Amino acid sequence: MKQRIVTGILAGIVFAGAIVAGSWLYAGLIVLLALIGFHEYVKMNGFGLLHPSSLVGFLGVLLLVLPWDLFGVDQPSVTSVLWLLMLLQLTITVVTKNKVTIDGASLLVLGSLYVGYGFDAMLTVRSIDPHGLYLSFLAFGCIWASDIGAYFVGKAIGRNKLWPSISPNKTIEGSLGGILLSIGVGAIFAWCAPDWIHFGTAIAIAAVSAFAGQMGDLIQSAYKRVRGIKDSGALLPGHGGVLDRCDSWIIVFPLLVITGLLPV
Repeated sequence: MKQRIVTGILAGIVFAGAIVAGSWLYAGLIVLLALIGFHEYVKMNGFGLLHPSSLVGFLGVLLLVLPWDLFGVDQPSVTSVLWLLMLLQLTITVVTKNKVTIDGASLLVLGSLYVGYGFDAMLTVRSIDPHGLYLSFLAFGCIWASDIGAYFVGKAIGRNKLWPSISPNKTIEGSLGGILLSIGVGAIFAWCAPDWIHFGTAIAIAAVSAFAGQMGDLIQSAYKRVRGIKDSGALLPGHGGVLDRCDSWIIVFPLLVITGLLPV
């Protein structure tokens, strides 16, 4: 537990500093996390790092997550990137005479979208003019509040299992505690900057962040259970890999963008 707390605090300070700095520093960190996260995904699915399908998948992640605006280039559409990935991955099934099957090709297209667009949405929110920094901290604050509330409330009074076949330690009480704490954080952000965000919008962002964040956690837990592994990686002592730590983020941020709760 001590190692987990120390690692979490240090990583949190570094990450928060990168958010504040923005521009190339934040973008570089997000791209790095996306590439490490996709590497974990590739390993989870039994592909080698230099396998042609893996390399195409990495290309897809880069096309989705690179900060094209900082290069002065228009970002390719998600639809175009996914179609190109589909074509390349299916071509590999032909060239390899089905040594790479359509199932494997589908998994890697899914992984490129899951990881690439998930991290790209974080850059999209940070670039919102003029309050991208504020909105980024609002979203991350609500996600982290949900995690903290769920953990401590679950430890204190958790009795009823939330989804024992997927994640046996999570409880309904913990989940509700996380949602309430997230809403409380959203209310504080709205109270601190009423001219920047409507109170109802902040509460909606907090609620969606909590619900979607917990679902993102369960999605990763379900996937690891299928693959028979405890952690996606070992990058962060006490926390596992990038996908273990960022599983909520890569679900919440795209959803906030798609729903229009964070206007981009």
